[in-house]
Amino acid sequence: MHNRQGQIVAGRRTIKQAIRNTICVDRTRQTPLVVQIVSQITTCIESGDWPEHARLPSIRRMAAQCDVSTLTVANAYNKLVADGLLDVQAARGYFVATRPTAAPPAPTPGTIRPSVDSLWLLQRIYEEPSQTLNAGCGWLPPTYLYTDGIRQAAAALARRPDPEIFSYGNPYGHRGLREQIQAFLLRDDVPCDLASIIVTHGASQAIELATRALTRPGDTVVVEEPGYCNLFPALTALGLNMVGVPRLPQGPCLDSLRKVFEQYQPRFFFINTRIQNPTGTSCSPYVSHHILSLCEQFGVFVIEDDTFGALDDENSPTLAQLDRLQRVVHIGSFSKTISPGMRVGYMACPPAIAASVLRLKMASSLTSSSFSETIIHHIMSDGQFRLHQTRLKERLKERRRHIAAALESNGFTLYAKPRGGMFLWARAPDRFNVQTLTEAAQERGILLAPGTYFHPDHRPSSYLRFNVAYSGDERLHDFLSGG
Repeated sequence: MHNRQGQIVAGRRTIKQAIRNTICVDRTRQTPLVVQIVSQITTCIESGDWPEHARLPSIRRMAAQCDVSTLTVANAYNKLVADGLLDVQAARGYFVATRPTAAPPAPTPGTIRPSVDSLWLLQRIYEEPSQTLNAGCGWLPPTYLYTDGIRQAAAALARRPDPEIFSYGNPYGHRGLREQIQAFLLRDDVPCDLASIIVTHGASQAIELATRALTRPGDTVVVEEPGYCNLFPALTALGLNMVGVPRLPQGPCLDSLRKVFEQYQPRFFFINTRIQNPTGTSCSPYVSHHILSLCEQFGVFVIEDDTFGALDDENSPTLAQLDRLQRVVHIGSFSKTISPGMRVGYMACPPAIAASVLRLKMASSLTSSSFSETIIHHIMSDGQFRLHQTRLKERLKERRRHIAAALESNGFTLYAKPRGGMFLWARAPDRFNVQTLTEAAQERGILLAPGTYFHPDHRPSSYLRFNVAYSGDERLHDFLSGG
């Protein structure tokens, strides 16, 4: 015990000395301040001057030391987390990470590890204009999005501004947009009152608010494996325990789901019913009915993330449609069809949950973006949007066919052939070690999405997620065929 305390004290002393001697910025250089801080901290860690598990100064303290903004330091620390050099522990701060020698270790309780998509976003901050090929990222290229609609909406609003643009707006969100959401939910046979619809700052905020409304720290929740990678660090940050159930081509394994419900009595089950991320699969009606039956039997709520549902070629039924919003919180987004930059999502949920979510939203952000919501409302009023959505699905269908054939020709095995969306989930041939393959690809400017990131415990996986909209580049297939 004495030796351990001595190591910690020595580690803190080393960190303080390193800050005093090495961490500084030079504003006369063209190198961005964030990059300067990242580079210097990286050197301190890799040289061994900063030992593993040593605690870094708070963001505010480091900002004062370097005479920069707290945002600059926050961006630097987040980049180092993404690079695996730092860990961030809820309510404690940033620590020098244990350097992995093999597959990434399972996170310890309270440790927040970045998701695969957050790695992309952090890297893009420092590499624009970037030549990196984002072969596994979770969004569409600008050429696939409804950029013309955004420009037209902005021009129309410049001529005749909507009064809501200039105010905080309604905490529920833009009323006209909520009425449009209500209308298309009714077309899908999902009945809901307007008071049950809340517009959010993207689907991510909707997921966080729904989670906070339904749980307390220490509760257990159920997730799919493989599943949505951004969800896992978010649930960890909220102090929740995750239990996974296997995602099969027709939906989650029902036998596993029943056993987990019996053993853990979870608060909710998180699921992508349609176009699941990362497998691209959709639940069969049989599986969907049984999910709801089990949830009713064990008193479990459902958070249904339907972010990719608008890209479903077959318009499969959702759990919200079958459940009539009794115990399902249904979440959607306009990021995948219009633009992720607008950051507009929504949820439709039972009235009691909606009231709790609204209080949490107001406490954290008052309202969401009136400007973005007004733009989306204008676009949804345009008859051309449905034509864009139809063309987008056809374009992705052709890309899936082409990329699937290319992957199979390189020895990859598809988990399933999705009926929509942008993802293919494929098992690498035996000649590849996925971690080694991912590292080699990065050296060539290709970012792959290894399957380990799509499991809560970061277990090794022989699968990778491919985004068909980015995976047609010859550099990728030349690399895979020559690996």
